[in-house]
Amino acid sequence: MRKFPIHNLTLAAVVAALYVAMSHFSGIFGLAFGPINCRFSEALTVLPFLFPATAPGLAVGCLITNLLSPYGPVDIIFGTLATAIAAWLTRRMPRWYLAGIPPILVNLVILTPMWAWAEVGALNGAFWAALGWNAVTFAVGEAIACYVLGTILLKVLPVIPALKPALRQTA
Repeated sequence: MRKFPIHNLTLAAVVAALYVAMSHFSGIFGLAFGPINCRFSEALTVLPFLFPATAPGLAVGCLITNLLSPYGPVDIIFGTLATAIAAWLTRRMPRWYLAGIPPILVNLVILTPMWAWAEVGALNGAFWAALGWNAVTFAVGEAIACYVLGTILLKVLPVIPALKPALRQTA
């Protein structure tokens, strides 16, 4: 069995808690669920690039957040799965400026059809229109979270001495 040191477990737990808190804060402004989606917590999805141990924390935080989703069990399963896949892919990005691409693309591919289906309920012209609208609005919100807020995290966190033991060696 692979070792998961206590500082990695702690880091994952802190990220899970931050994800939930930041998502619910976004919910105050109506930005946590749905096609106009700019969860502040999505900035944390770039963290696996620097800190691989944060990937499980992101998935757990998303799961807890999605328990209150208006999209129900579908979002609990597929939203959490999208975050887990994006975190896994983000860990493998070769450069910091690519770290935001997996969360944007994976969530775009998995979540926007789910929202369009929830809005329309059938594969018809209205579904495709909803899908297109959701994709545009979601991509903008996710890019703001990942590339504006996420870039700040990618630049600031590596200089914090307490985080150096968990820092990815090639970052």
